[in-house]
Amino acid sequence: MNTDTNVTTYKLTDWLPTSVKEASLRGWDEMDVVLFSGDAYVDHPSFGASVIGRIMEQEGLKVAIVPQPNWQDDLRDFKKFGVPRLFFGVTAGNMDSMVNHYTANKRLRSDDAYTPGNKAGFRPDYPSIVYTQILKKLFPEVPVVLGGIESSLRRVTHYDYWQDKLKPTILEDSGADLLIYGMGELPLRELLRLLDRGVPFETLKNIPQTSFFVNSSDEIPLVKKWQDINLYSHEECLQDKKKYAKNFRYIEEESNKLTARRIIQQAGSRFAIINPPYAPMTEKQMDASFDLPFTRLPHPRYKNKGPIPAFEMIKFSVNSHRGCFGGCSFCTISAHQGKFIASRSEQSIMKEIEQVTLMPDFKGHITDIGGPSANMYKMKGKREELCTNCKRPSCIFPNVCSNLDTSHTPMNDLYKQIRETDGVKKATIGSGIRYDLFYDKDGNLPPDKELYARELIKHHVSGRLKVAPEHTSDQVLDIMRKPSFKLFYKLKDLFDKVNKEEGMNQQLIPYFISSHPGSESIDMAKLAAETRQMDFRLEQVQDFTPTPMTVATVIYYSGYHPYTMEKVYTARTRESKQKQSQFFFWYKKEYRQQIKQELQRLGREDLVEKIFSPKTPQRFNKSPKGS
Repeated sequence: MNTDTNVTTYKLTDWLPTSVKEASLRGWDEMDVVLFSGDAYVDHPSFGASVIGRIMEQEGLKVAIVPQPNWQDDLRDFKKFGVPRLFFGVTAGNMDSMVNHYTANKRLRSDDAYTPGNKAGFRPDYPSIVYTQILKKLFPEVPVVLGGIESSLRRVTHYDYWQDKLKPTILEDSGADLLIYGMGELPLRELLRLLDRGVPFETLKNIPQTSFFVNSSDEIPLVKKWQDINLYSHEECLQDKKKYAKNFRYIEEESNKLTARRIIQQAGSRFAIINPPYAPMTEKQMDASFDLPFTRLPHPRYKNKGPIPAFEMIKFSVNSHRGCFGGCSFCTISAHQGKFIASRSEQSIMKEIEQVTLMPDFKGHITDIGGPSANMYKMKGKREELCTNCKRPSCIFPNVCSNLDTSHTPMNDLYKQIRETDGVKKATIGSGIRYDLFYDKDGNLPPDKELYARELIKHHVSGRLKVAPEHTSDQVLDIMRKPSFKLFYKLKDLFDKVNKEEGMNQQLIPYFISSHPGSESIDMAKLAAETRQMDFRLEQVQDFTPTPMTVATVIYYSGYHPYTMEKVYTARTRESKQKQSQFFFWYKKEYRQQIKQELQRLGREDLVEKIFSPKTPQRFNKSPKGS
């Protein structure tokens, strides 16, 4: 790599090799590890395969990446590097492949944001399974290590929406030897350390944050420092939905504890062992991952093949932290990244900001600074020892934990540094915020939160601020683990006030979900009426999609809330889901009559006037023409 003060240029060997020819440029004729990924290869800290590859490179290993291998030809992509010295690594990519491939109505998508040119068809359904099965057939003696969100969320018995049935741990269908769940840096480094010491792969049974099979005829490895919890078996879950629901509570609690137990679940003649997770990464460990020598660019192999939309979206953005303590019922983030926040140092973040400013097509706009939720940077327990045995899946629902330090001062300081950086004209927040963190238990706005909100609205909104109230019904929001819609009114008032004071005309963009467990047509009708009265024409909406490892998905499949074991209504048929989602689009002529008929059926003709009143004040949030 050659650098000067204005530009950074790269050689082909600055990327990890994706072909035998590229490996030979480094003088390599044998790989230690070969990684297979369902995504295109973008050498950026937001792409998991790149992070894993760079860590192994840092450990002195010869590692190659095979992005989006062809699984339908003579399998030459799987054979080209031969047998690696240590193992094969497999990840489906940054997204669950089924969410990537299908809409909430199970319609096949015609695009793929992680592929050059946004083209579909470059990965199979369930790449974690397909790739691993191919590798085990071609090289049965070589260990395969699974990682990434697709396998992470399928580490136990789970409901698969696309097949509409319970599936066992993905270790069963894939045939992989080891599964690393969650963010993989720490378990990977330990795996590599033990292999370097000469420990046989098949004996690696005590690495935290990993999962593997043990035959029922064999003894389960004893690890004195861990306590065990036995779940209902996969077969029991198949027979009894309540047992499946009861399992989930333990799975979620153990996934989000600092002193978690080892989970054991029988599936057929074997036991799936899920070792407890590592503690959240320290600032030093986070910096070590993000400070690796990324080019931050797609591999040159994609030149002239079109942009990679997922990369273009985060090209000029910077991650400040990982994890989310929101614990939303429909969200998989805490199941994969954990509920505890792992933050980078300001120095590491600023170093990356400066690297972004040197990119040749950078025009001065940092498009995002944040994480799953932008405003959780450096938040943690005031007395961390109190967090040790905490089982709450959310630190802010049903109320903000009194032990949680919600100071926004570190973010205020960071934003100020970024604004004052040479070459940065504007830095905006694109990852959304948790506005319930602004207010104290009495609904007041403390000084540091007010400063953050004002600085955010004044300096860090690119015309539109995304927030996610998700619903207006308190009953539904309670199941979602989201705050009352009353807080959204407070945010809107503050947003309007600051915009008026600063002479700005920015938009507040709320996200909503239809057909979420607990939501009925009447709830959606009230949502339409309430948002209509606030003069919103909703744009950012979605129909609930069940994904593995969430409370909402457990309710969707079983009909029971896993924490209360009470029955919860969920729209499951296409017709019932359509009746709910149509309320989002009351302003479209094609839905007007259907909505009126549904309101008549519900005996709520009073809502017709609220939704379709001809009196239209100046809209706070106009929708695009033709929408």
